[in-house]
Amino acid sequence: MRFVPRFTDGREFPEPLGKIVCVGRNYAEHAREMDSPVPDEPLLFLKPATSAVDMEAVIEAPFTRGEVHYETELALLIGEPLSDAAPDLAERAIVGLGLALDLTLRDVQTRLKDKGHPWEIAKAFDGACPLSAFLPLVEAPNWSALEFDLAVNGEPRQHGLGAEMLFSVPVLVAEMSRHFTLLPGDVILTGTPAGVGELPRGASLDLQMTGGLHIQTRVAE
Repeated sequence: MRFVPRFTDGREFPEPLGKIVCVGRNYAEHAREMDSPVPDEPLLFLKPATSAVDMEAVIEAPFTRGEVHYETELALLIGEPLSDAAPDLAERAIVGLGLALDLTLRDVQTRLKDKGHPWEIAKAFDGACPLSAFLPLVEAPNWSALEFDLAVNGEPRQHGLGAEMLFSVPVLVAEMSRHFTLLPGDVILTGTPAGVGELPRGASLDLQMTGGLHIQTRVAE
């Protein structure tokens, strides 16, 4: 079933989900844990709308294809068209704030990287982007003060703080709009902090974010 963006107050967003624009290595400590250089410009890639699923449903993952890793990220819902926008205009186009899991087939990704091949199949498969409902935004929050957490089977695994992003939310969205026209219904993922790891079969997941968003879900066996 196609994912329908919705707000935490129960309203559905009037436009269908579009593309999901992602950034790699937007936290320095995550880049270091992956033994990768810290980038000096955003590393962008896309997930299709078909990769999105409801985070609150049981998460199905393709474990038969190798290790599946979790990467917890802030998710931004775009409400206005953006093309080559300035950061202040990009910021005003964000109408919802939620959480996402950027699921990654790590063995597949590593193999493709070693061959110098594109690695979309490790990031863009069906179910690769569990998304939460979005907190509606009337005005931009203090992006630097935003915090989010993931616990797996009750154990803290990831803690993200907006101030630790290499590229702030307004700058990141503006940069994305230079390369891809953003449309209402598109979703932005802002990168994952350190602490990524293998997603266990049958695990319980607890995700929280500043503003009162709290999600408890689980992974299929």
